[in-house]
Amino acid sequence: MANEPDSSNDGPLDRAIAILTFVAEQKKALSAAEIATALSLPLPTAHRLIGNLESRGLIQKALGTKRYVVGSKLVTLAAKTIGAAFRTVRRHAVLSAVADRIGEQCEIGVVRDNVVVYVDHVRSKQQQALQFNPGEAAPLHCTSTGKIYMSRLPAKVRQRLVNSLPLVRYTPTTIADPNELLALLEETRRRGWAKTNEEFVRGVVGCAVPIVSPAGDLIACLGVSVPVARVGFAGLDAFIAPLQEAATLLSETILQDYEEDFVDSHFSE
Repeated sequence: MANEPDSSNDGPLDRAIAILTFVAEQKKALSAAEIATALSLPLPTAHRLIGNLESRGLIQKALGTKRYVVGSKLVTLAAKTIGAAFRTVRRHAVLSAVADRIGEQCEIGVVRDNVVVYVDHVRSKQQQALQFNPGEAAPLHCTSTGKIYMSRLPAKVRQRLVNSLPLVRYTPTTIADPNELLALLEETRRRGWAKTNEEFVRGVVGCAVPIVSPAGDLIACLGVSVPVARVGFAGLDAFIAPLQEAATLLSETILQDYEEDFVDSHFSE
């Protein structure tokens, strides 16, 4: 039977991982019964495993419901894993190459606990720039990476998130009105990349493009930050194509890692 569990991989840990994987793959919150049915688990078993995962912060109830979504600790773990994955020699080489090509600092950012965290960067020869060092964080609403992340969320989830964020006005051009931000995020979703116009730090503009998995899911963003005195807001458009090419190369390295892991696991002695 297609749904019959494999007894060789049917221990409590395997079932817990199956639950985490299934919940993470869905675009909606799930009931315990839905999880149990989808994974062919007895309902009491599903309740017990879900309770254990919930107590560890790996899954959690959606606000005001008894349905489950991924937990904050799982999101944090995923972001740390992505950060570690990007700090490899060949991916850093791609980052260095695009920074040299456009002559500006480039950085890779991920979203963790509703803030942007920068996991790698390369500084250009130009010294005057906003420096995002690994581990530093920035708000979602006034960074290009944050805008891309929010733009790719389902519309209802995006609206709830925007309405729950503290839209701090860091500069005169920070977008602090929820409706204005939602309109910009819809535009960002359509075009596939984002820009910021002195919204986090006065005098600094930036742009970013998505880095996606082989399945098309957002993994991280590749961006650039530059003083407006050197490159105006409109001038950022010239960086988009080189950044997109580099993001494609970074996505390809992720696919290559997957293929290499597959070969190693299936053909190693």
